[in-house]
Amino acid sequence: MAKESKTKGNISILTVFKTIVWPRRGVISIGLILIVISRVAGLVLPGASKYLMDDVIVNKDFEMLRLLLIAVVAAIVVQSATSFLLTRILSVEAQRLISILRAQVQKKILQLPINFFDDHKSGELVSRIMTDVEGVRNIVGTGLVQLIGGTLTSVIALTLLINISPMMTLYVLVPVAIFAAVALKAFGYIRPIFRERGKINAEVTGRLVETLNGVRVIKGFHAEPQEVKTFEEGVTRLFLNVKKSLTSTSLVTSSATFLLGLASAGIMGIGGYMMIDNELTVGDFLAFTLYLGFMIAPIVQMSNIGSQLTEAFAGLDRTEEIMNMNPEDDPEKRTKQLGTIHGDVKFKDVTFAYEEGKPVLHEVSFDAPAGSVTALVGTSGSGKTTIASLAASFLNPDSGTVTVDGQDLCQVSLGSYRSQLGVVLQDDFLFEGTIRENILFPRPNATAAQLEEAVKAAYVSEFTDRFEDGLDTVIGERGVKLSGGQRQRIAIARAVLANPRILILDEATSNLDTESEAFIQSSLAELMKGRTTFVIAHRLSTIRQADQILVIEEGKIAEHGTHDELIAREGRYHRLYTYQARI
Repeated sequence: MAKESKTKGNISILTVFKTIVWPRRGVISIGLILIVISRVAGLVLPGASKYLMDDVIVNKDFEMLRLLLIAVVAAIVVQSATSFLLTRILSVEAQRLISILRAQVQKKILQLPINFFDDHKSGELVSRIMTDVEGVRNIVGTGLVQLIGGTLTSVIALTLLINISPMMTLYVLVPVAIFAAVALKAFGYIRPIFRERGKINAEVTGRLVETLNGVRVIKGFHAEPQEVKTFEEGVTRLFLNVKKSLTSTSLVTSSATFLLGLASAGIMGIGGYMMIDNELTVGDFLAFTLYLGFMIAPIVQMSNIGSQLTEAFAGLDRTEEIMNMNPEDDPEKRTKQLGTIHGDVKFKDVTFAYEEGKPVLHEVSFDAPAGSVTALVGTSGSGKTTIASLAASFLNPDSGTVTVDGQDLCQVSLGSYRSQLGVVLQDDFLFEGTIRENILFPRPNATAAQLEEAVKAAYVSEFTDRFEDGLDTVIGERGVKLSGGQRQRIAIARAVLANPRILILDEATSNLDTESEAFIQSSLAELMKGRTTFVIAHRLSTIRQADQILVIEEGKIAEHGTHDELIAREGRYHRLYTYQARI
């Protein structure tokens, strides 16, 4: 059985740089250039303020005032233009990356084995695909560039501050360093919280999807109150997680307010003393306070960006878990490509367990020759569906082999095998859309004649002729607007159109009324001609013509033979058949 391989721990910054940032270095470089231009233009105002106070006003120099105003307005225009271009270019690239990552995660999830889907709710997987990757907008978008641009601005502002007053600058750096240490500690604490939030959000979303899909059952049992309670418990867990992260982020914000406020108060005192002592001009003090704002503002902004980047990395941690799982069709292990198969299927000493130490099949062996019909009967839980799933390569044996035309299915490329496989399940899935779209699902490019043949073979036209839109009738989510028998006939038509070499029918006629079943038995007989077929049926009357019948009990083949042979043997099959005949 395929096992999941999960990645534990955090995705590294180097990995993010190599896979996300570096491939987009061109766009990000443009963003960096724009933000440098924007931040340099932003420094014009504090510089102009110094000249305004120390030169223009003192000397009443109107010409210099005009030049200062022109410079300030030009700087504002440059800032506005670069800000627009920055957001436009990087935000679009971030959204493009999100769409690419969503497609990659969805593709990867579809490549995972069936047991992965058995262990995870569909709503949870929707959340993993749609929500977890959204945080990358803070890496490729303006977040990363603003972080780098903010650092650059702070360095330039720091240089200008030292040039004005080294002593006041030194005083400012002490609380700034303390704040940086607090922020780094907080972000290290927050990342696991964000990762847990993604998990909780996926669980809550999964339950919500289940609730909406099962609304008829919920209303039928008047179970609305308990579903409301379950959902409330989930959103409460989500709230508590958010509350925990808000505590950390608010600590960072309040630390910034307190420490940087102390710095401002100290600057006021030191600057006032130096101006009284004529060691500092009014213009220098005004420029210093403005430059100080340019140094501190990016640091405070970086604390918010840091929180966003931490959330982004937490989402990427969960995405990396998915991307590092072993695919079902592993090209390193499944190296054999099948051509057109004959359909000889053999089980040899096959043992299988869903849970370790609890096998549901015990050394099962049988041959299903090409073109033959093998019926699997037995009580619920005996192992019939497991055998069919192994034949469909949905599962892999723990020991023993399942071969097709002598090739071990565990070594065969699943694409080359499943393209020749057809499956009709008891509760076959129909997609929201039209009847035509659902039948064409395995072969979207089938001709009108091929479609018509499949429709007639499954007697779909028997009910679509009564619909105003015929085959173009919209059937609703999961085909809720159709009866069980109608849905089943569409599923059979889909299998007919697929024209498979191996066919698996799992209770294919269970949802049909007697009249519909009579129609379809003849079409199924036609469908099964020349194809290796596995039939699982509780109605034993539907398998009398099978080439061989396997009676499965507790994961073993209890009896094996044709209908007449098993009836004559008067064993388990005979008791099952005579019991059903009396009902």
